[in-house]
Amino acid sequence: MPLTKLEFRPGVNRETTSYANEGGWFDCDKVRFRFGTPEKIGGWQKLSIISFLGTARSIHSFAALDGERYRALGTNLKYFLESGGSYADITPLRVTTSAGDVTFAATNGSSTITATDADHGAIKGDFVTFSGAASLGGTITANVLNQEYQIDTVVNSNSYTFTARTASTTIPDITVAGELSPTAVEANGSDTGNGGSSVVGAYQVNIGLNTTVLGTGWGAGTWGRDTWGSAASLAAAGNSIRIWEHDNFGEDLLFNARDDGIFYWDESGGTSARAVALKDLAGADTETPTVAKQVLVSDNDKHILVFGCDAETSIGTQDPLLIRFSSSASLTTWKSEVTNSAGDLRIGSGTKIVKAVETKQQIVVITDVGVHALQFIGPPFTFGIQQVGENTTIAGPLSVTSVDDNVFWMGQGDFYVYTGQTQKLPCSVKSYVFNDFNEQQREKVVAGSNSAFSEIWWFYPSADSDENDRYVVYNYLEKTWYYGSLSRTAWIDKGIDDDPTAASGGFLYLHEVGNDDGSTNPVSSITSYVESSQIDIGDGDKFVFMRRILPDLTFVGSTSDAPSANFTMKARNFPGGNYLQTDENSVTRSATSPVEQFTDQLFVRLRGRSFAVRVESTAQGTQWRFGAPRVDIRPDGRQ
Repeated sequence: MPLTKLEFRPGVNRETTSYANEGGWFDCDKVRFRFGTPEKIGGWQKLSIISFLGTARSIHSFAALDGERYRALGTNLKYFLESGGSYADITPLRVTTSAGDVTFAATNGSSTITATDADHGAIKGDFVTFSGAASLGGTITANVLNQEYQIDTVVNSNSYTFTARTASTTIPDITVAGELSPTAVEANGSDTGNGGSSVVGAYQVNIGLNTTVLGTGWGAGTWGRDTWGSAASLAAAGNSIRIWEHDNFGEDLLFNARDDGIFYWDESGGTSARAVALKDLAGADTETPTVAKQVLVSDNDKHILVFGCDAETSIGTQDPLLIRFSSSASLTTWKSEVTNSAGDLRIGSGTKIVKAVETKQQIVVITDVGVHALQFIGPPFTFGIQQVGENTTIAGPLSVTSVDDNVFWMGQGDFYVYTGQTQKLPCSVKSYVFNDFNEQQREKVVAGSNSAFSEIWWFYPSADSDENDRYVVYNYLEKTWYYGSLSRTAWIDKGIDDDPTAASGGFLYLHEVGNDDGSTNPVSSITSYVESSQIDIGDGDKFVFMRRILPDLTFVGSTSDAPSANFTMKARNFPGGNYLQTDENSVTRSATSPVEQFTDQLFVRLRGRSFAVRVESTAQGTQWRFGAPRVDIRPDGRQ
């Protein structure tokens, strides 16, 4: 009998049964579809052996005028700038005390130090840097005290504790592989002093939540945490995770902690300088906003826009639907007057602004119930806004990304795209994604584009996970969907950088680099596979017998001298039955010149009413792409 060519529709379809999806793909991991055929995705490697503290939820890349490149990343604990593989802590300060406001007390034989500072406003996990302290008289020396500490417990509004440690030039929130961590220092009987009258405490802004906490009462969200900022901003923040938003003002950086303060970092001051509150800049209007959901700089007209902020007549009270903008090209002019272009406008539908995304033509503003287009229209109103979509949902502020003038986002049970009009994206894996989804942690969903492959990626938490552990991809050029498992909490496409950058577990990773998993040392292989739906002959009323396969793969791009992938054929008798027989063989490249050569044929012995094909690779240095294999099958009677 002549050989049968195996051809499949591109993309994965989980909206029907495997049997009904005959001629398509039904399952995959670490695989993308390009030119209609599946191939293994690229590998990743650590950007640096240095790790940072906390979980990064957002990354922003930019370059200074002198060519220096930065990656800004905000975590639940701090805000960092990465440059050249090193991290600078530019977390803003909440307050700096006067000399002598802080005193210490130690207990003989214990490394726990109690600090007293009236109305300190700190919460457990906050960071404070002490200076000007004198020795307590014994092992708790001035060098031990005068450094950065993370607060262990809050005793009350006037005191807290931390663990004394050896003096170190490396701050505790940056870890370099192979370095020895500072060790705890126990006080002795001579540590009876209080640190003297010159102690200064510089408190960084309060840390944020890393996991969404449901419910109300003590321990839920910010309740009882004495969090910095206004009461209104705390109410808005609720039980949400810490998310930072950021954009560039020239070569400088504007960023904000969602539903909290707005900050500015001046590149000319270098990475040793911390960011400062926008309201505290020299010459800032008293009407400068102090709380917002997002800050964004309009590239075309140079206005700073803040979304979900406080009004100029009620500073400190957050309006989740208000949009304000500074006068053009100004950091400090926010009071609206006839002599400037500062102003505001308010969205009339929904309860809150979730995300604003700038495209080439406009700024798309997504609320919890609809979509609006914000455009610069010039004097006297400066900006105008109109609704361009309604009855939409959104998973969270990180679930949105844009490509040119198109905006993509994950909703609650659907995917959406704005292309001048708002519409739902048809999705062939929708049930697969949302039936295994942790709705309580949906704010963690992270979207990002991978423009080199015309892809939109969403990382999300599965039903049994509190952190992102899976992904789903939409190829907007080929209009196909596929998915897999991978833990990433932030993502940014290549731009000024050569490769996409993602965050996970305190490290940044460069993606589409090599063929392997660079999160381990040494690197490990990536397991990738794709499996078809069932294939039968005729109406499935006949048994077939398969005896050989003529594989067709290409290993172009592999770094191994002998890359390989496994072909597995599975046979079963009924659509709902188990695969009763499987036969697996390896396809290995043997030569690349003059043409790529690999295993010419695989012999199998399988019998059943239908069969499926699976291609899988587990070897290091392997890159593969599916072709058009042939199988030798023949009818084998009727039962």
